[in-house]
Amino acid sequence: MIALLQRVREARVEVQGRVVGAIGPGLLALVCAEPADTEAQAAKLVDKMLKLRIFADDAGKMNRSVVDVGGGLLVVSQFTLAADTSSGTRPGFSAAAPPEQGRRLYEAVLRLARERHTPVAAGEFGAEMQVHLINDGPVTIPLRVV
Repeated sequence: MIALLQRVREARVEVQGRVVGAIGPGLLALVCAEPADTEAQAAKLVDKMLKLRIFADDAGKMNRSVVDVGGGLLVVSQFTLAADTSSGTRPGFSAAAPPEQGRRLYEAVLRLARERHTPVAAGEFGAEMQVHLINDGPVTIPLRVV
């Protein structure tokens, strides 16, 4: 699975003008499933997201996790993270999981995250979404688990 994590001061997701998920300080996680991915990879991804030390400690060093700082987690499905841009100028998306598998794994990520952390907010799988965020730092971390 692939994720792009952004440390945020705040973030929200809108679908057709209505807010479907929002957090204050924490992590925005754009998440993509690939065809070979399983729920075991979803669990590893959630574990890594929650434990990744990208928040400042009292000395200003990145030494705290989103759990340590009590931050929010906003999880948004993002199949375009699997884009193949190796040839031409139009990305291909065949490396992303098929929609049914993608939905199942996205929902597994949400379920596992909610079992382990609070607050967890979400986008809407398969919807046309507008993501608003204030990136803190900026800190943006690509993450892949196999």
